[in-house]
Amino acid sequence: MTLPEWRVFADTDVLAACLANALCAEAEAAIAARGVFHLVLAGGSTPLALYRALADRNAGDARWRVWYGDERCLPADHPERNSVMVEAAWLSASRIPPENRRPIPAELGVIEAAARYAGWLKDVADFDVVLLGMGEDGHTASLFPGHDWGSAPDSADVLAVHAVPKSPPERVSLSVARLNRSRRVWFVITGVGKREALLRWKSGAALPVSLVQGRQETAAWLDAAAWPADE
Repeated sequence: MTLPEWRVFADTDVLAACLANALCAEAEAAIAARGVFHLVLAGGSTPLALYRALADRNAGDARWRVWYGDERCLPADHPERNSVMVEAAWLSASRIPPENRRPIPAELGVIEAAARYAGWLKDVADFDVVLLGMGEDGHTASLFPGHDWGSAPDSADVLAVHAVPKSPPERVSLSVARLNRSRRVWFVITGVGKREALLRWKSGAALPVSLVQGRQETAAWLDAAAWPADE
């Protein structure tokens, strides 16, 4: 297991601004090299400051392809859906066409949604950037301790996840194997509540978060409150 590069910022505003700038630079580089930018978005409340910063920059256009790392099995318009939160914070007012924004259709149920998303990803090459968060138990996307993480090389791209320890209990998640088919994996982690999990990660614990690694770069973007320095 290789630890990520730790990037610590004074607060969430500084973190979001620097991360938004870096993401836009990666998009420009990918488009110059391949004509398209494949981005995987993290859900939850932590990255919302980033998405608002991207909205302020009018980031994204028809050359961007937006995917999701996981989704909760809730109605399509439910406010706790990752896709609903990201659309409100950034995507709905962006220049990225709706057909390029591919939320996980988790309203179809966990099995059908996983199968359909896997079909959409079948012909998609490596992601350019994957954004992920981390829970206080070390989970990332909807890959929780004690569950199947899909870490074997021949694992399915998309997992139907049942009985997770948070509500709602059914989720759809990209597997570790598919997330690792990425040039860059960037974790966005804030708040003092994440310190214990970060300390375990730094110490080499076998957590879901520790298995996801980009082919070119793995980095954790942290605010000072989350960083367990010298502990």
